[in-house]
Amino acid sequence: MPTSKPVLDWNIIEIRDGVRSGDISAVEVCQASLDRIATYDPIYNAMTAVFRDEALEQAAAIDRLAQSDRSDRPLLGIPITIKDVICSRGQITTAASRILKDFRPPYDATVVTRLKQAGAIIIGKTNCDEFAMGSSTEHSAYGPTKNPWDTERSPGGSSGGAAAAVAAQFAPVSIGTDTGGSIRQPAAFCGVVGLKPTYGRVSRYGLLAFASSFDQIGPLTNSVEDAALILQVLAGVDPADATSVAQPVPDYNAVLKSDIRGTRIGVPRAMFEHADASIDKDVLRAYDSALNIFTAAGAELVDITLPHAAHAVPTYYLVAPAEASSNLARYDGVRYGLRASLDGAADTEKDLAAMYDRTRNSGFGTEVKRRIMLGTYALSAGYYDAYYGKAQQVRSLIRLDYDNVFAGDKSTAVDVVVMPTTPTAAFKLGEHEEDPLTMYLGDIFTVSANLTGLPALSVPAGLTTEQLPIGLQLIGRAFNEDFLLRLAHVYEQATPWHDARPTLKG
Repeated sequence: MPTSKPVLDWNIIEIRDGVRSGDISAVEVCQASLDRIATYDPIYNAMTAVFRDEALEQAAAIDRLAQSDRSDRPLLGIPITIKDVICSRGQITTAASRILKDFRPPYDATVVTRLKQAGAIIIGKTNCDEFAMGSSTEHSAYGPTKNPWDTERSPGGSSGGAAAAVAAQFAPVSIGTDTGGSIRQPAAFCGVVGLKPTYGRVSRYGLLAFASSFDQIGPLTNSVEDAALILQVLAGVDPADATSVAQPVPDYNAVLKSDIRGTRIGVPRAMFEHADASIDKDVLRAYDSALNIFTAAGAELVDITLPHAAHAVPTYYLVAPAEASSNLARYDGVRYGLRASLDGAADTEKDLAAMYDRTRNSGFGTEVKRRIMLGTYALSAGYYDAYYGKAQQVRSLIRLDYDNVFAGDKSTAVDVVVMPTTPTAAFKLGEHEEDPLTMYLGDIFTVSANLTGLPALSVPAGLTTEQLPIGLQLIGRAFNEDFLLRLAHVYEQATPWHDARPTLKG
């Protein structure tokens, strides 16, 4: 038991085993997380809600468990934060939007139920871009989250609060969501591990939807081993979610120590030449270094082409907003959430349409309105075929590109595609405020995994000359998370980057 280290430096297994044996109490672990949040969150703004009393009550209940009731709970006593787009019964869940101010769901999301059954303690909700629409966690009704590595920079988005909470050691695990890179990009910016499972691997029941055919729930952690443990708990078919898939769930931790000799790694260098966003030299240096580590471990590099990769960003920014415009139509001030007052309006303006208009105008932020309008335009009668229909066709071509590289003949097929997670390290807060298109182009390497539904993982891969984290992304075959985790674990064990921690201010 690592008693010489502060408890928040322990990994999940160390905490769990310590609580099981009684070497440390669940209350002590929970209190350590809550104290750290109280000290540092006023600076970093990673949290939208902290459930202090409820968390301590749950921890005390765990400490009262008989020894026989502790062994079958794989996350016993583990403090966990969840993104503020995932429902938890009776606890504030707002999607970082004014339109859901004070909303308390009457049920738990399936992932929350599974975490609680595994012995985890939900200590709070993390900040995010409103309704997960953004890449910087600046578009939040609670204000922006700051990157623990540099408070002048973005932690990424939309799961920026989740990534910042792990990097700042508020908790060893945060649960985020990924629609176009929203787990992996903030993981890269904050120097943590972020996993987007295959679409359908993890239940979406209880997730406040942005784009239903893209959204996927996954973990952000300090290590690949911790990510594997969390995925073990979250994965599996759910009768409450028709999009979940009845695929066998392997023992993710059991495969981590397997060697990777003979693994064929796809290297899409042509994609870098056509990337609309310029790639930082430090990112390319870290990428080349990672490839050398894989070859030293016995892997083989194979040059591949993804002919339609250059169209991934515009395709995503047509299809996802179209789905958002449909999903967010339910927030109208009638059933739940904010209802704008019509006091002071003329009698001719006091009708249902006026209430809808005022509610949505005052409840939604700028980025959400932008995407609703873009999506509604793409779905309109005169433009549906030219925009939305064409984008769906290109989406199919992008999926076919990956099918070809994964299922070609033996001389060309690869087992995994490896590329940078992001073209640059964390950008400064406000840097893209007047030019959102530039921020959208930063998703060039991440959106394809969402367009195709494939699993993807980001792992820390170095630091820039400014001492900012760099991420390395692995994309695999559908439901092949175990292979990605194994490959990432081999890389992680050969490098020091997952152990790097920011020096917090305060």
